[in-house]
Amino acid sequence: MTLSSLIKIPQTNKICSASVIFLHGSGDTGQGFLNWIKFLIGDFASPHVAFYFPTAPLRPYTPLNGEVRLSNVWFDRYSITPDVPEHTETLTETGEDIKQLINDIVNTGVPLNRIVIGGFSMGGALALHSAFRFSPGLAGVFTLSSFLNKNSAIFSELKAESTPLYMCHGERDTMVPISWGKKTFEELTKLNVKGEFIPLGYTLHELKKNELQGLFKWFDKILPPIDADQVPLSL
Repeated sequence: MTLSSLIKIPQTNKICSASVIFLHGSGDTGQGFLNWIKFLIGDFASPHVAFYFPTAPLRPYTPLNGEVRLSNVWFDRYSITPDVPEHTETLTETGEDIKQLINDIVNTGVPLNRIVIGGFSMGGALALHSAFRFSPGLAGVFTLSSFLNKNSAIFSELKAESTPLYMCHGERDTMVPISWGKKTFEELTKLNVKGEFIPLGYTLHELKKNELQGLFKWFDKILPPIDADQVPLSL
């Protein structure tokens, strides 16, 4: 299985020294996720950071009311609840695709410790697996309205406790209740992961402008420019 497509917003300087990977939620696409962010905060670019928006492969998705339908999802799920096991086969399969994407970025000259990964809902869950299991050594990981199942493999296989974590979650989220997101954060902090959990008032299972503004400020903190970045693209 491979990723369906990949959108890149390049840095505005000649040199790229950092990258951010955004993983969309279930049933969405990289383009859809990018459009949603632009709708809320407008066009964005960074002098030294490149942004990547991959699209999940089309696969059968069990929660679609038992229908045999394909959807752009990062992995299958037995149901939308924290109490079921993770779908190990599809999670590992797509995790390898994201690991390859990260390796491809590293091969462009961006160090592993200058790459951040994160996403919305299911995309955030995959980002956590990527940062803490599949590609340890990343600069940071973020989640927006995301989750891990109760017995997630991360809790027994965590390999990167020093990777900073940034989590936001809507207080009125009915699809992934904030209690689920908070429990995920608490279980990770028990394993010495350091980070922030930010509740969002009056927010459902959705993105908010202030949420994204805070996230981009976090990017600035985690991925500051370095001297070599100061080269305009036009030169």
